[in-house]
Amino acid sequence: MSRPRSKPAYGVIVYSAVAFALAAYFTFAAVQGDYGLFSRIQVEAEVDDLTVERDRLADQVAQIRNKTRRLSDDYLDLDLLDEQARKVLGLLRSDEIVIR
Repeated sequence: MSRPRSKPAYGVIVYSAVAFALAAYFTFAAVQGDYGLFSRIQVEAEVDDLTVERDRLADQVAQIRNKTRRLSDDYLDLDLLDEQARKVLGLLRSDEIVIR
């Protein structure tokens, strides 16, 4: 016959506590850690913002290249030249009146 056990099984309790602690740690690391879900979401949002900024800067570069080409010796746009002369040098035509 078996006799009733008087001591609780500490090994099972310790094993369960260690397993729970490890599971909690790895779950926390998977969500909050350096390579966790929150970090990934933050990096993806930053990538989206930087992509938008890159596209905006590419448009600005294209506009500046267009203006540079239009002011070059090979292709001279008289309207752009007139606009730049008025803006930078403050030039006017003889038939214009300036109101300040």
